[in-house]
Amino acid sequence: MEGLLATWYARNTLKSLADYRATAQRIAANLPPHAAVLEVAPGPGYLAIELAKLGAYRITGLDISQSFVRIATENAARAGAVVDFRQGEAAALPFAGDSFDLVVCRAAFKNFTDPLGALREMHRVLRPGGRALVIDLRNDASDEAIDDIVDQMNLSAFDSFMTRVIFKHSLRKRAYSREELAQMFAATPFGAGHFDETSLGFEIRLVKRP
Repeated sequence: MEGLLATWYARNTLKSLADYRATAQRIAANLPPHAAVLEVAPGPGYLAIELAKLGAYRITGLDISQSFVRIATENAARAGAVVDFRQGEAAALPFAGDSFDLVVCRAAFKNFTDPLGALREMHRVLRPGGRALVIDLRNDASDEAIDDIVDQMNLSAFDSFMTRVIFKHSLRKRAYSREELAQMFAATPFGAGHFDETSLGFEIRLVKRP
């Protein structure tokens, strides 16, 4: 996602800042002091920035989009948050092994061209005992669940219409079922994940066994 599309996405998702903030608070509640955190595909950077406000963490964001790296860096500067945003691919993370205590990926996993490669890379860069958190849409999310979420975003009529179309006719088609995700995890060193389900998607916790 580049250029005007990335700018449009950043503007619309800013309306969901309360959700990013709540997710950051849940994550921070289980982080050790000075933890090293990697967000894969942070987009405009809202989650990483909110997390940076909650503690003395070392936070890095890696996105394939040059536009998002620029937007996220600008957002962090405005917020006075210290986050290192850089460009790169999820399936070829430019970090040494055993570098992070937590890897998080929110609303992006379904878009990866090499999801197994991304999972294996997440495992590689985690320290033993480190955790990964994958938050994403489920492929059986109902139209009603999507409508409810979009209604909560307080978008303009046009942006609301476009967001519904994108969710129902693009993003949901790319999303995975619980069974598909479980098979992927089983094919990586993680082995298995713990699923929490919502009406719209999954929150999946993975652990790199010591």
